Amino acid sequence: MDQKEYSNPLSLRKVQVTDEFWKNEMELVRKEVIPYQWEALNDRIPDADPSFSMRNFKVAGRLNEKRRKEGDAYRPVKWPLEFQPLPEDMDHLEERFYGCLFQDSDFSKWIEAVGYSLTQHPDPELEKTADEAIDIVCAAQLENGYLDTYYIISDQDKIFTNLKDNHELYCFGHLTEGAVAYYQATGKDKLLKAAERYADYISSCFGPEEGKKKGYPGHEIAEMALVRLYEQTGEKKYLELSRFFVDQRGTRPYYFDLEQPDRVKKGHENEERYAYNQAHRPVRQQDEAVGHAVRAVYLYSGMADVARLTGDESLYAACERLWENMTQKKMYITGGIGATHIGEAFSFNYDLPNDTAYAETCASIGLVFFARRMLQIKADSRYADVMERALYNGILSGMALDGKSFFYVNPLESLPEACHKDERKFHVKPVRQKWFGCACCPPNIARLVSSIASYAYTQSEDALYVHLYMGSTLECEFGGKKADIRMESGFPWNGRVTVEMRLDEEAEFTLALRLPGWCEGWTVNGKAGVPEGGTVKDGYLYLHRNWKDADRLELDFPMTVRVMEADSRVREDIGRVAVTRGPVVYCMEEADNGRDLHLCVLPDEAELTEEQGDILGVPVVKVTAEGLRQKPEEKAEGELYRVHRRAGYDAAKLTFIPYFTWANRGEGEMQVFVRAK
Repeated sequence: MDQKEYSNPLSLRKVQVTDEFWKNEMELVRKEVIPYQWEALNDRIPDADPSFSMRNFKVAGRLNEKRRKEGDAYRPVKWPLEFQPLPEDMDHLEERFYGCLFQDSDFSKWIEAVGYSLTQHPDPELEKTADEAIDIVCAAQLENGYLDTYYIISDQDKIFTNLKDNHELYCFGHLTEGAVAYYQATGKDKLLKAAERYADYISSCFGPEEGKKKGYPGHEIAEMALVRLYEQTGEKKYLELSRFFVDQRGTRPYYFDLEQPDRVKKGHENEERYAYNQAHRPVRQQDEAVGHAVRAVYLYSGMADVARLTGDESLYAACERLWENMTQKKMYITGGIGATHIGEAFSFNYDLPNDTAYAETCASIGLVFFARRMLQIKADSRYADVMERALYNGILSGMALDGKSFFYVNPLESLPEACHKDERKFHVKPVRQKWFGCACCPPNIARLVSSIASYAYTQSEDALYVHLYMGSTLECEFGGKKADIRMESGFPWNGRVTVEMRLDEEAEFTLALRLPGWCEGWTVNGKAGVPEGGTVKDGYLYLHRNWKDADRLELDFPMTVRVMEADSRVREDIGRVAVTRGPVVYCMEEADNGRDLHLCVLPDEAELTEEQGDILGVPVVKVTAEGLRQKPEEKAEGELYRVHRRAGYDAAKLTFIPYFTWANRGEGEMQVFVRAK
């Protein structure tokens, strides 16, 4: 890999997002989601599952204080390490751990979102709340640096004894991500120092050296978090630990067998038993995305980070193979991944059912993490196109338009009656939920949306890469010369973009502009084709020149409505099509089209028309078509089947709305893929 191609995200302190669309989403997160999550972390949301997150930290802190006073003679009661029923009276909970064993990560994702938000909108009150929360969290840390309330409260003798299931390294990863984000936003390092102490403790326990454990995370994220800690601190041991986790994964004998030998059943020794954890074989030998989808893309993100920083060609090649398999054989048109609710996992190639899709919000977010890291290694529009698709569709659908409720699962078809009555579809919810006992998705959305600028741009020594088009102001430096760049964008509703330079003196650098895969006939300053002196490579237009003050580019990426079909090997979508426009995927909803959407048909010759509209006051572009609706048959009572005859159809106006806006107007049917004729 050519080191000169590498690029890094711009510091969020150097970017201000002014984009009408994304600024609205960021304000939703700042005004609604972050305060709401803080209430949820403190169990103050009526009729919502309690989090227990901050309570567990407080309990752990009190136990630590008692140990100090009693000369470490005190040990907590060894509560059974499994879930216990809650008492009806929340005010009389015992001094023990409550909630999911990974509950600490709810705080970590919240503090990460807070850090990102503060870079765009300073808020002294929010920062004060965050500082107080950090004090509570840091008080729970043990003297040796260990910081996981599940074991601090329950049984410290079992620390790092069940890596496969118990999420200690996962919680560490999120803590580290949050600590770095908050330090970069505020300059306050209390949580960062706590994360470093925890990382140091982990490093003392794991590694290739004799006497150290040879394990690795059951739920990945520590790999990319350690890289981020390395890039922040310069401490190479964190990069080496990340590389150790990556290299060790899937090697024989399986570490998970060694730590839990009694769980290995005779006759179940085949390697696929750890496919759920992506630990069935060494990562460089993996060529198919398998297992739990979120864990997978978190691992692949860490692999890409390590490959970039170590120049590991074989690791990078594995990332490319896994990317191709995942996006060409296992990804929904919305950018959703993880087709089955059984294990929240990938299914087999081309198995992409619409009505039972899992497509967890967190999985699409992890896909964006992976895409950005691949873009840092090589600017290729394949990665940015998928990143954009997931952002505008499979991720934003996870949050209501008012920012007050959330989807965990993002199906491509929903029949409310089935959601309520069919056990196979109980995981599909027809309306968004206030909160979840396993609340990974809402804070994940918050941290991604708040940091969206770090996915839009990356910079190398002599080039600025534009991966996503959004209104923003950027402070860059090339060859010691400052370059302020202003971008205006109509995305996702129109493809007009302007880029303007604000320079004190001429600056020589390359501007690399992504050419979206959904666009044909793009223009620069009103002219089609590559401008003089420009080149196109891997879906990016490269313009290298001495830029002058007030230099201006006007780009146009026409957004035409496209009718898409799936590969014929996707059995669920044979004879069906989906409507897209620019980066946005559309769906039909009962609120516009009435019930029984399965009777609607979009003829091949139908003319599709764009209409300006809104969903609950949010401006959108809708698409309408003169379609058909199959006439209901008149059948004799009890005649479930009959001799086939040609169906009759009535003319019907079909209305398509952006997929991410569905389920904001009450409970009703929805489908992305519609019958074609």
